[in-house]
Amino acid sequence: MTIREKLEEVERTTLSPQATLSARSRGRARPEDPHPFRTAFQRDRDRIIHSKSFRRLKHKTQVFLTPFGDHYRTRLTHTLEVSQIARTIAKALRLNEDLTEAIALGHDLGHTPFGHAGEDTLNSLLPDGFSHSEQSLRVVEKLEYDGKGLNLTAEVRDGILRHSKGRGEILEDEPEGMPETLEGQVVRVSDVIAYVNHDIDDALRAGIIKDKDIPSALVKKLGKWHASRIDRLVVDVVEASLAAHLKRIAMSAEIMTALVKLREFLYERVYGSRYAEEEVEKATKIVSDLYRYVLEKPDSYVKAYPRGDSLERRAADFIAGMTDLYAMALFEKLFFPRAWSS
Repeated sequence: MTIREKLEEVERTTLSPQATLSARSRGRARPEDPHPFRTAFQRDRDRIIHSKSFRRLKHKTQVFLTPFGDHYRTRLTHTLEVSQIARTIAKALRLNEDLTEAIALGHDLGHTPFGHAGEDTLNSLLPDGFSHSEQSLRVVEKLEYDGKGLNLTAEVRDGILRHSKGRGEILEDEPEGMPETLEGQVVRVSDVIAYVNHDIDDALRAGIIKDKDIPSALVKKLGKWHASRIDRLVVDVVEASLAAHLKRIAMSAEIMTALVKLREFLYERVYGSRYAEEEVEKATKIVSDLYRYVLEKPDSYVKAYPRGDSLERRAADFIAGMTDLYAMALFEKLFFPRAWSS
């Protein structure tokens, strides 16, 4: 028996009957021989961590565009916080922690520079629209490794594609709107728990809101501090999911209502603030101008793959893959006048 087979046996004997077992994965688009000591989901996690797209997350905006200060979240630190929350929930529910971690680490690989401002801009420019969750799947299937993709398992790809909910239902009643695995559902709710809390933390640091601005009823229900709010939400997910006999990942109606209201508070007071709107205008111009430029002069920027895809879509791949820093540097190079050399 190989080390991998022993690990698969540990999964069978220790995880919940509702957990997704790596030995029962629906497999990969391109079949591969099993690894001698890593399970299928461990390999997926490792491939994501070692990808170029994952490394670029460190210089992509979470909410605040190029903030001055070392403690604001980036897309990478957001991803790590989602992973930590999701793994805590998965371990408590005896779900597959490796699958959960792989989905969490890959869920935002397709995010644009400048956060949702960049995503909204590309969505308005592309004939078929743009979604960061669909782009994340595109990254792992078609763009990484010079067009070969990471060849991840079906369960990880499904969790990446269906992690996003925008301002919609966090945990939908209809199965087709949710990830097929409980582990994917864990990542979906963990994403919201992470960003709602760390965006409040960053907004307080930036001076956009003050502690007293957060509705007192929500403070009473969820807690005053970053750590206490996360703990309250995580405990509720675990307790509600167990009460539902792990037929689905759940939250109590009371806590879900409070979480949705806290999210709406962020949309109104932070994402829609005057400061945010001013930065969004700048980001929109940068993304729009760069997209139109590379569309007109694709030879130096747009990849030849994926074959058969439109020039517009491949131009969007180039833009979406940029970090904030690269986008601003290229914009300056292309559109700012330069002094004559002496």
